[in-house]
Amino acid sequence: MNFGKVLTAMVTPFDNHGKIDLKKTADLIDYLLANGTDGLVVAGTTGESPTLSADEKVELWKQVVQVVKGRVPVIAGSGSNSTDKSIHLSKRAEEAGVDAVMLVAPYYNKPDQRGLYQHFKTIAEAIDLPVMIYNVPGRSVVRLTPDTVVSLSHIKNIVSVKEATGDLDGMSEIISRTDDSFSLYSGDDNLTLPSYAIGAHGIISVSSHIIGNEMQTMLKLYEEGKDKKAAALHRKLLPLMKGMFSAPSPTPVKAALKMVGIDTGGVRLPLVPLSDKDLESIHQIINKVKSNGTEKGV
Repeated sequence: MNFGKVLTAMVTPFDNHGKIDLKKTADLIDYLLANGTDGLVVAGTTGESPTLSADEKVELWKQVVQVVKGRVPVIAGSGSNSTDKSIHLSKRAEEAGVDAVMLVAPYYNKPDQRGLYQHFKTIAEAIDLPVMIYNVPGRSVVRLTPDTVVSLSHIKNIVSVKEATGDLDGMSEIISRTDDSFSLYSGDDNLTLPSYAIGAHGIISVSSHIIGNEMQTMLKLYEEGKDKKAAALHRKLLPLMKGMFSAPSPTPVKAALKMVGIDTGGVRLPLVPLSDKDLESIHQIINKVKSNGTEKGV
């Protein structure tokens, strides 16, 4: 299932008391849709899902659906390491009117491949929404193998996978062995162009909060056969992509958003604000990437 090319893993805006700020959320959505975002992933890792309660997630999904008004797909991060809880939350996401759910690989309890398969299969069969699998071993410890992803792709409403493995070989295998109707998205900003070149549908991005239009331009250049220009733009954007992960996410991107005039508040503990040194580094990166100067060939 094609959700677009550049999807944003949206931050969750907070007020000065650390509560979800619905007005800031609406402002952020309008900003993102005007700046290169084809779809929104809400209450995922970048949305600080570990510190959001179930009720907060539902409140957030309802607000996003209401503001988006069908302009782009809204994908709810409703997965956890509990199959039953994931089913319950996914049903609430369905009631909130989202277009699909994203289910993270179960973290901490470390299931094997058979357990992973049954986890996703059981949730998918309990709901009617399209399901995107989220393969992120850097956070969940476990990793879905290409064989398991391919097997899961045969389940009717499992339609996509977000591969945050950094493994282009594994992505290539999944793309080769799944139907054209099954989509693969990279979860690593720095692999946006390389993964697109091997057949990925696009990227679920953190950096697109700041450089969504530039990422769209990069992919369009590639589609037009302007490989060298696309590669040059990739090299220009790479420092910012890396900078967004120079401290625990989403701390850098929330700071970067404030620098470009979009206030999404702070982060919740156990995350902490950036140091002055890190803030200056992010500021310099943004200024360099957003400057009018471009590398040769762009």
